[in-house]
Amino acid sequence: MAKVGVYVCHCGSNIAGVIDVAAVRDFAATLPDVVIARKDLFMCSDSGQEMVKQDVRDGLVDRVVVAACTPRTHEPIFRAAVEKAGLNKYLFEMANIRDQASWVHGHDHEGATEKAKLVVASAVGKARNLEPLEDKFVPVTDAALVIGGGIGGISAALELANMGHKTYLVEKRPSIGGVMAQLDKTFPTNDCSACILTPMMVEAFNHPNIETLTYSEVDDVEGYIGNFKVKVRRKQTYVDWNKCTGCGDCASKCPSKTPDEFNAGLSDRRAAYIMFPQAVPKKAVIDLDHCINCAGREIGTAPKINQKTGKPILAPCERACPAEAIDRSLVHDPQGAIKEIEVGSIVVATGYQVMEKDWFKEMAPASPNVVTALQLERIISATGPTEGKLLRPSDREKPHTITFVSCMGSRDEHFHSYCSRFCCMYMIKQARLIKEKYPDMVINMHFIDVRAAGKGYDEYYTGARKMGINFFKGKVGGLEMLPGDKLRVLAYDMESATSIDYASDLVVLATAVELPQDAVSLAQKLGLQFCGSNFFRELHPKLGPVETATEGLFLAGCCQGPKDIPDTVSQAKGAAAAAAVPLAQGRVKIEPIISEVRAEVCSGCGICAPLCPYHAISMKRAGEERPRAVIEMSACKGCGVCTSACPSGAIVLHGYEETQIFAQIEALTA
Repeated sequence: MAKVGVYVCHCGSNIAGVIDVAAVRDFAATLPDVVIARKDLFMCSDSGQEMVKQDVRDGLVDRVVVAACTPRTHEPIFRAAVEKAGLNKYLFEMANIRDQASWVHGHDHEGATEKAKLVVASAVGKARNLEPLEDKFVPVTDAALVIGGGIGGISAALELANMGHKTYLVEKRPSIGGVMAQLDKTFPTNDCSACILTPMMVEAFNHPNIETLTYSEVDDVEGYIGNFKVKVRRKQTYVDWNKCTGCGDCASKCPSKTPDEFNAGLSDRRAAYIMFPQAVPKKAVIDLDHCINCAGREIGTAPKINQKTGKPILAPCERACPAEAIDRSLVHDPQGAIKEIEVGSIVVATGYQVMEKDWFKEMAPASPNVVTALQLERIISATGPTEGKLLRPSDREKPHTITFVSCMGSRDEHFHSYCSRFCCMYMIKQARLIKEKYPDMVINMHFIDVRAAGKGYDEYYTGARKMGINFFKGKVGGLEMLPGDKLRVLAYDMESATSIDYASDLVVLATAVELPQDAVSLAQKLGLQFCGSNFFRELHPKLGPVETATEGLFLAGCCQGPKDIPDTVSQAKGAAAAAAVPLAQGRVKIEPIISEVRAEVCSGCGICAPLCPYHAISMKRAGEERPRAVIEMSACKGCGVCTSACPSGAIVLHGYEETQIFAQIEALTA
C-alpha cells in the first residue's frame, strides 16, 4: 500500500488569498492512502522542501503530492528535493491549485476551495499508482550549428568555438555581417560599426573550430537534441572561391545592373559582384537572376570559338578575372550543392528586416526623398552610394531641412502593435551625426514618445536636445509632394497643442522591425513556433528566453524579438552557453515519461506514425513478420498523441498509464 504525503502551499496570497488552505489540507488527510497532510507558507522555500525531505527520510511517505503552483516552473524543484531525500523522483505528483483554482476563480472563494480539493484528489489518485521510473541517456554529437551570420550569429559561433566545439556558421548571403555591416556608427558611443564588427567577422572566418558556410541555406533538419542531421544547400556562385582573390575586376566589367541590396536599393550593383568592401569572405558571385548572358551564350554552355584567333569568346567577367576563377560553362543547378552535417545543438540567429516605405501610402512613398532609416544609414556611411555625403536621392543636393518620423509600422494596430525598441535611438544617433557634420541644418524629429531605456541612452537623447535638434511629441499625419522635390509635413505637437505644417527637403521613416520573409520556411524545417508578434517563440518569456519548445534549438537576437546590439550579443552568448551544455556533457538525459510500444500487441496498422508531431515513430519489419511501430525515445516528448490514437492499445505512455488516468477520473467524479 502506498503512503502518500500531501503538502499544500499558501504561496503568500496567490493561493491563500482565495483558497481556504487549511480546509484543503484537512480534506487531503481524508483521502485513501494519505498518511500525512501538511501546509506551509511557501512550499518552494528551503523550509518547505525540508519538510518534505524529512518525511521521506523518516520513511513516513513513499509518494509525494505538492499542491501549489504550475509544474512548468516548480515541478523540477520538488522532484530534486524528493530525489535528494532518497525517493525516486517520479514518485512525485504536483497539483496546480494556483493556476487552475485561485487565479481563475478569484471572486469565488468557496468555489475555488472546492475545485482545489478536486485537483488535490486527482493528484493523490494518480500518486497512489505511480511506479518508479529511471532517466535514460543518449550520446551527443560534439558540434553545433549557428544559422545566421549577423552580429548575433557571429557572437554565438565564437562563443561555442572558443569552448572547443566544432561550429558551423550558415549565412544565406555571400558574406557574414548582417544588418550591422550596413550601419555607419553605433549608439550611444558613436563608434564605427565596421571597426567593431569586421575584426569579429575575420576572427569567426579564420577560427579553427568554425566552418563558415556563406551563400548557403538550411535545406532540411532531422533528428533530435544531441543528434541533428542537417542538409545545407550552397547556391552556385560560378566563381571558384579557391581561386578568387576578391579584386572586383569582374564587377567592374559586368554590364548588367540591379538594385544593390546592401545599399538598401539606393544604388546599383552588377550581376557579378562582391557584397561590400569589408565582406568576409571577400569573394565574388554571379547573380544568375540578373545576368544578361553576355558574349551570346547562356550559363551552362561552352564558349564559341573565334574563327580568326581560334580562342574561346569569353564573357566580360571571364575576360576580366586575372585568376581565371569564373567558369560560365558550368551547368546551372538550381538546387546547388548539398552538404550534410551532424550537430548536437542549433542556435537560430536569423536577424530581422525593416518594413519598406511603400506600406505607408500617406507618407508619399513615391518621392525619392522619403527614405527609410536604413537607407539614410547607407547615405551617411563612407562606403555608401554617396561616400558619406548627405545628399538627397532626387538631385544629389545637400538638404537644408530633415524630418524624422518615428514608429512607422510599430505601435500601430494596422501593422505591428509592438515597439521596435531601438528605432528612437538610431534616429537620435543619425540626427546627432548629421548635426555634428552640418551644424546649420534644421532637424525636426516627430515621436509618439522617446524610448531611451538603455545604459547611457537617456543622456544621449538629452545631449541631442542640447545640440539644437527639434523634438515634437505627436504623430505625423501625412506628407505631400511639393515642387522642387520638397515635401510638406503635416503634423501635430501635443506639448504646444498646435498643428505643424512646414516644407522639408528629406524625410526619414523609422520603419518597423520584422522577422525576415523566409522565416516561415525555416520554422517549418526546424519545428519553431511563432509568438503573437510573429517572431520566433521562446520557451518562456522570463525563465527560458533562449530556449524553444524543441529541445536542442536555441534563439539569439532579433529573430526572437527586437533588440539592440548589446542585448543581441548578450542573448547570443546566453544561447551559446545553453547550446554548449549537452555538447560538454557528451550525453543528453531523456526523461522516462515517453511512449513505448508493446510489440506483442501492435498490429502494424501505422496510424500512429503520421500523427506524431515529433516524427519519433517509424514502422519497421523484423524478418518476415508484419511491420511494427518503433518509437525513438530521444525524439519522443511524451505528448500522448500516439497513445490515444492506437486502436489496439499497444502504446503505453509511462507516467500516464491507464491505472493512473482512471484513478484521477474516479477521484474527480466521486
